[in-house]
This record gives sequence, structure tokens and C-alpha cells, in this order.
Amino acid sequence: MTKVSSIFLNYECRLSVDATESLRGARVLVTGASTGIGEQMAYHYARFGAQIVLTARREKVLQQVAEKCGSLGAQKALYIAADMASDSDPDKVVEFALNSMGGIDYLVLNHIGPSPFSMWEGDVDHTRWLMKVNFHSYIQMAWRSLPWLEKSRGSLVVVSSLLGKMPSPFVAPYTATKFALNGFFGSLAHELAMKNSNVSISVCTLGLIDTDSAMEKVRGVTNVPAYPASDAALNIIMTGATRQSEMFYPWFTYIITVCKDLFPSITDYFIRNSYNYPNP
Repeated sequence: MTKVSSIFLNYECRLSVDATESLRGARVLVTGASTGIGEQMAYHYARFGAQIVLTARREKVLQQVAEKCGSLGAQKALYIAADMASDSDPDKVVEFALNSMGGIDYLVLNHIGPSPFSMWEGDVDHTRWLMKVNFHSYIQMAWRSLPWLEKSRGSLVVVSSLLGKMPSPFVAPYTATKFALNGFFGSLAHELAMKNSNVSISVCTLGLIDTDSAMEKVRGVTNVPAYPASDAALNIIMTGATRQSEMFYPWFTYIITVCKDLFPSITDYFIRNSYNYPNP
């Protein structure tokens, strides 16, 4: 091992240790926490000894996740059921977290609404509803939390998707919401930096993850490999803890976005041919 690589490795290890230590006792609000990536993030935060407030739609499942978080070492594990399509529930969740923990150090926005994996057939009402869940509620919770994140020098972590960087078939409404997230929070990050804000924004770009809901949709339709939700969750957490502006998981999703910009026609060809769709 060269001296330079040794120094780099030691720095990376030190950074990881510092980030892990900073999570002990941290006040964390995780949305979409009843299943999939959100559930796995809850368990990781618990192992790090954080205080956690979890939210999703299904109260009974949330209760089970919170109980497991308690057994894994969370200093506090609370939950509140909420519907992110509601005008009032996003604010209600933030208020609950503030009242329960006295502040917020990490706001982790991860929830999504269900959407069909199919050709778009003009369902504008569904697209409008999905935008409210996947986008409007994010910015609503972010705005309500920003003053408290400013006080705590906190982090705002936004879970996005490769589909928010490059379009793909069968997911037009979902893709629109992720492009909206990337655009809005990318712009907001500039504004906070220009104001010398204490708040960091991390946008996490994920490829295909092996959650039950994702696998159910793509099974038999594509051969694109899926990656573990637990690993994705840990990468998201460490990105927020180290205050990085962006994260790509798995790593080659970044290469794909670069190829899309450099070779758009070739990339489009491979995207369309990665799906098993019968020609008319």
C-alpha cells in the first residue's frame, strides 16, 4: 500500500468513525419507515443509538418497527401514522417529532406513494396525487423543519432515484416527482449556501433496490440487478452524517448518468432494450 493510499484510507476510516459517533443520541425523523429502505434506515439508526421518530401510513406495522428499534439500541423510538397526501399531516408529523425529541438533527425524507408500473394512459388525477405525496409533502416538511435544523446544525436527507436523473419507460408519474425533488432541493442547497446556513442537504440517488414493492413491479419485466435495501439505507445514513451533497448507490449509477449526458442515443437504446416489452 502506498503512503498516499494509506493516508486516504485512514482519513476515510476516521470520517466514518466520527460520523457514527455523531449519530449517538441524534434526533432523527424518518418518513416511509414501515417497510423497505425506510425500515432498514430505522434499524441502522437504532443500532447507532439515535433517537428516532418514524412515520408511514400503517400504524400497526410502524409499532412493530419501533419496538424492534428499541431492542436494537435506539435511545428513543416513537411513531406516528400519517397520510402524506393530506394537507395537514406533514406538518403534524414534524410537530410530533419536535414535541417528542425537542428538536431535529436529521430529517430523512424517504416516503413514496404507490404508482403503477405501466405505460401512461393519461391518468392526470393520479399524477397530481403522486406529486403531492412524493414532492409537495417533502418541501412542506422541509420548510417546517428548517428553523430547527438551523439551530442544531442539522441535515436534510432526500431519498431520490436514478429515475430523477434520467427518464425510463413505465414510470412517467414517478419519474416526474423525482425530477422535481432533484431540481427543488438542488436549488435550495444553493440558496442555503449563499445564506451561510448551518443546514446541509444530501440528495441520494438510488438504482433498483430489492424492496418487496419494487421487485413485485419489475419481476419478469427487466433483468436489471437489484441491490440490498439494508446497504442502500446505510449509505444514505452515512451520506447525511458526513454532510455530503450527493450520493449514488450503487456506485455505477453515477457512471450511467454521465453516459446519458455524453451518449444520449446509445443510453436510450440500452434503456429501452433492458425491458421485456412485446413489439406491436
